[in-house]
Amino acid sequence: MIIIIDCEDQKGLIHKITGVLAGLNLNITENREFVEKQRNRFLMRTVVEGDIDAAVLRAALEAVLPADHSLLVSNGELKKMVIMVTKEEHCLTELISKYYFGNLKVNLVAVIGNHQHLKAYTEKFNIPYHFISHEDKSRETHEAELLDCLKQYNPDYIVLAKFMRILSEEFTSQYPSRMINIHHSFLPAFKGANPYRQAYERGVKIIGATAHFVNQDLDEGPIIHQEVIPVDHSLSPMEMAAAGKDVEKLVLAKALQLVLEQKVYVSANKTVIF
Repeated sequence: MIIIIDCEDQKGLIHKITGVLAGLNLNITENREFVEKQRNRFLMRTVVEGDIDAAVLRAALEAVLPADHSLLVSNGELKKMVIMVTKEEHCLTELISKYYFGNLKVNLVAVIGNHQHLKAYTEKFNIPYHFISHEDKSRETHEAELLDCLKQYNPDYIVLAKFMRILSEEFTSQYPSRMINIHHSFLPAFKGANPYRQAYERGVKIIGATAHFVNQDLDEGPIIHQEVIPVDHSLSPMEMAAAGKDVEKLVLAKALQLVLEQKVYVSANKTVIF
């Protein structure tokens, strides 16, 4: 069972919390805590073993926590996930492969694409594929159709695996801290379109990828995971993009693993990774 606590920092909190767990005869197998001093917030993620009803555990913890607390008690059940794509296949194939072989602990319920390029591949794995074209439509109409499709599945998380459309604030606000995007640069550098071209023009010596939660500001949501690889002046923008694809798929897969294991906590516009 996973316990995640966010509350005002006070002396003796760890003693109180672990005292409750000991009193309920629960064994702590993992524990991480962090105090965000600027906001005076205490964050804690604990994994316990033992025979206990989640409601009983929740009530016992709430009795010792400050009034302003946020408390999650989870049995680690599989989350539902929808992937959204355009044409590029490398991130989707990485995620489906991990899902198929049991290395991505999630219930992948559907893939939505604004092109049909990845439909046949997706359906080889008996995953529903919904083609929702953006052509000859306003953004409002297209997004309304996307939302209608998503509501069929009520996903816990939506993954933008190279979904090359800018989504409106009205759309993203429907899923706060539940939409995860892979951006092909080491944010905050080179936001927006054509980051490899931007990197080439600046003569950078490293390129990378960033997985982040989506918010109302383009490419500025809380960062989950990042990695980089070295490059030099001999690479063209197209060669940089080809090299970057490997980084993108690995960064996205790692970010999802962290999120699905409930090791990522969003605090203001940044993340705490337990």
